[in-house]
Formats: sequence, C-alpha cells, structure tokens
Amino acid sequence: QVQLVESGGGLVQAGGSLRLSCAASGRTFSSYALGWFRQAPGKEREFVAAVSWSGISKGYADSVKGRVTISRDNAKNTVYLQMNSLKPEDTAIYYCAVRRGTNWYLSPSQYDYWGQGTQVTVSS
Repeated sequence: QVQLVESGGGLVQAGGSLRLSCAASGRTFSSYALGWFRQAPGKEREFVAAVSWSGISKGYADSVKGRVTISRDNAKNTVYLQMNSLKPEDTAIYYCAVRRGTNWYLSPSQYDYWGQGTQVTVSS
C-alpha cells in the first residue's frame, strides 16, 4: 500500500500563490507517475497537472497552464505544485495521485493511489 499526504493548502487572496506538497510512503515501485487533481463542490474531479517518472514529461490543464508548475523529487518521494496568480475558480480540494508506470494520464481512473486532499480557497 502507498500512503500519500498532501500539505500546503490554505486561504489566499486572488493573485496570490501557494505551493502544495505531496509525500509518498509505504510500498514503492520501480517507477511511477504523479498527478494533481482537484474537485470543487458539486463538480467532478478534474486533472490539474502530472509528471512522468523521469520528470521530463509534464502535462497541465488548459485552465492552469502558465500559472502552475509541477515538479518532483524522487529522492524524497515528493511531488510539488507551485500555483501562482490564483483565481477564485481555483478553489477546490486538491488531491495528489500515484500511477504505477512511467507515464502520466489525464483520467483519474488511471491512477492507483490517492491522498486525502488539501483544501485551497481563493478569495476575491
């Protein structure tokens, strides 16, 4: 079993920044991709960003492209999400997820393990 613990969420004013972290522990795999998703009240969970095992391939949702950067530190089994120029519509619970294998995918169904989530609230 893999445990994922997110941190770094909070309340921020529009235009502000937050850095989310997600630390993985427990069973490890030879390679795994990492993703960030978010879910706002009454909405489905949606893709935000993801990174391949090597860290070279990264993907971003159009809604956050240019404002968000995903990175990972394999030595620390940690993935980060730097979010800048935050907007009220970014308000959601943010989840990190692990997918066994080297490549990332857009669909939440492709991920094997999930964290409990961290709340991000952006006030206008």
